[in-house]
Amino acid sequence: MTLTEFHARTVEAFGELRADHLVRTHHLAACGGRTAHEAIDGGQSVKQVWLALCDEFDVPEQLR
Repeated sequence: MTLTEFHARTVEAFGELRADHLVRTHHLAACGGRTAHEAIDGGQSVKQVWLALCDEFDVPEQLR
């Protein structure tokens, strides 16, 4: 998964404003308590971060 695809999927799942807010402020347990932004910058797989967001926010399968 590319960063462009990650951004598109977050916007689709959460809306433009909420997606940016979640990526920058919500701490993900599956990412060691880091935000999605921090986890990706730290080298974690973009797909793993996306799936962590999906799990924490119960994103429907069709949007994963």
